[in-house]
Amino acid sequence: MVMGSRPGRVIPPLTVRMARASKPRGTAAMQVRDRLDGLCTDSDFADWYPADGRRGLSRAQLALVSVVQYVENLTDRQAADTVRCHLDWKHCLGLELHDPEFAFTA
Repeated sequence: MVMGSRPGRVIPPLTVRMARASKPRGTAAMQVRDRLDGLCTDSDFADWYPADGRRGLSRAQLALVSVVQYVENLTDRQAADTVRCHLDWKHCLGLELHDPEFAFTA
């Protein structure tokens, strides 16, 4: 699968407002975004994925979700569900509130 490229992805303003309103002190996922934003870019992972095929997820987003998944000790399925349901993870990944972008792989 070709990975999508979204360097410097800005967090949608509504996602920021909702995440900060629900968790004013932040969460581990929000802290990961705040501290590691820009550390990984899609180009850092360019050699890991083929150049043809259908468009997929951002490589940098996958790196971020892997870090937060590890910190929170979640399975792939739990992490995918968390991305869809938790504002702080949407904030971390720079996703729109309605974005169902992640799916676990068996």
